[in-house]
Amino acid sequence: MRIRWPRRVFAQVLLVQVATTAGVLMLVTGLFMAPLGSQLDHESMRQALAIAQTTAAEPGLPRELASTNPSPSGPIQAEADRIRRSTGALYIVVMNRRGVRWSHTDTARIGQHVSTDPSRALSGKDVMDIDRGTLGLSARGKVPVRDSAGRVVGAVSVGIAYDSVRARLMSTMRGLLLYAGAALAAGSLVAYGMSRRLQRRTHGLAFADISALLDEREAMLHGIREGVVALDACGRVRLVNDEAQRLLGLGPDAAGQSLDALLPPGRTTDVLTGRVAGADLLTVSGGRVLVANRMPTDDGGAVATLRDRTELELLGRELDSTHGLLDALRAQDHEHANRLHTLLGLLELGLYEEAAQFVAEVSQEHRASAEQVAERVHDPLLAALLVGKSAIAAERGAALRISPATLLQERVVDPRDLVTVLGNLIDNALDVARTVGVELRAEGTTAVVRVSDDGPGVPPEQRELIFAEGWTTKRSPAHRGRGLGLALVRRLAERYGGKARVTARAGGGAVFTVVLPEALAPAADGARQEAVGGVREGAAR
Repeated sequence: MRIRWPRRVFAQVLLVQVATTAGVLMLVTGLFMAPLGSQLDHESMRQALAIAQTTAAEPGLPRELASTNPSPSGPIQAEADRIRRSTGALYIVVMNRRGVRWSHTDTARIGQHVSTDPSRALSGKDVMDIDRGTLGLSARGKVPVRDSAGRVVGAVSVGIAYDSVRARLMSTMRGLLLYAGAALAAGSLVAYGMSRRLQRRTHGLAFADISALLDEREAMLHGIREGVVALDACGRVRLVNDEAQRLLGLGPDAAGQSLDALLPPGRTTDVLTGRVAGADLLTVSGGRVLVANRMPTDDGGAVATLRDRTELELLGRELDSTHGLLDALRAQDHEHANRLHTLLGLLELGLYEEAAQFVAEVSQEHRASAEQVAERVHDPLLAALLVGKSAIAAERGAALRISPATLLQERVVDPRDLVTVLGNLIDNALDVARTVGVELRAEGTTAVVRVSDDGPGVPPEQRELIFAEGWTTKRSPAHRGRGLGLALVRRLAERYGGKARVTARAGGGAVFTVVLPEALAPAADGARQEAVGGVREGAAR
């Protein structure tokens, strides 16, 4: 028999609400079971870890590991078997630093390598997990065994037979169904009352019309390529479309929360909440350059729109860099022309030895400069950036000096981020100074970038303000805005968990320091030496 879908709004809403109530009850039942199972799993792992810690604390265990061989009749197997029987553990495995068993429930496996990876416990860490081994699925705890000097000489792994909580909950399903049935009946009565009230409030409007209106609104909001954030009178998010979630890094549960709770303090939050007023305001959020506008609504709320200008900003900066490189190439063209004229004159005068010496000196000068950068900075993008900026500085009549402390041999996780940081700092320094110093070094996996200049410096009261979006003392070019370079530098530093600051330079000027933790990934010694050799060989060629 075919079941017909009711056409009246009252009947449709009632049916949907009853179905929703039933679904919620099923979801709540599942949510009740899941955390209980996780809690029991955690308790089993904690119990296994406690037994492992007690076993590892036995005073004679390190000495017996060093002085005895793995044997079913050995003292370690006897002690482990005693503890296993008294605690009810599935197994207690004592191993040496190579992962060879000294004890096991199955004595035939004594002297063999353990079936799971023991590296974390042998490195000195306590481990809790649920894994499958030779005796099946078990809740496990692993701890290191240390001698009197604190050195790790082995590890203890304890497993407890894993009994899923879901099987236990099946026995209580009858009681759960009774409670769920009562809740469903109560929910159905409430749904009936709400549906009757909805029927009166909608004045008989067809359900299809309401659905069409909602579909059109959703399609419009989520189809446009601009971010839209709607706020109520209390500053809480009423609506946020997909593009706004992407640009601001918001989750799908942002509705109903205030912007101050969703976004970190800064210019982006101030613009969206209305604390900073204006049209087409530039701001930086998560490394993206945004153009924001805010329009109040009649109910006291507001609607904010966001446009992504990151690509345009990057193109503008690339255009600036291209102009600088073109100027540098034009200057080098004049310089090469003068050198060619000099060489031609020496040849026409018959001074062949002097001509050969002149060519050798010129080529050696450029090669030495490039080799110096390549030997100290092994990342090709960063090395190329420094060589290019040196040419631009020379064309402007300035000097770009690489500090003797510069040394970056480690592999850079994302060279583009360091290029952005270093390029912005050098460009700002070349705009105001005649001498610019660059220091780029590694401290473990942390990259430290320091750019100093002999310019006018930064007054103490402006040393935090200069990192704010939109703050600048320079005239903006026609193709893009100013006041974003240092803001991007600070955002990149904060993304890595580091910081960016400016201090005064001895003798006048400013020193910008950017610390980027975890920006470097140290390679293995062999791979590092091979990479260093390859860079030096390439520089020599």
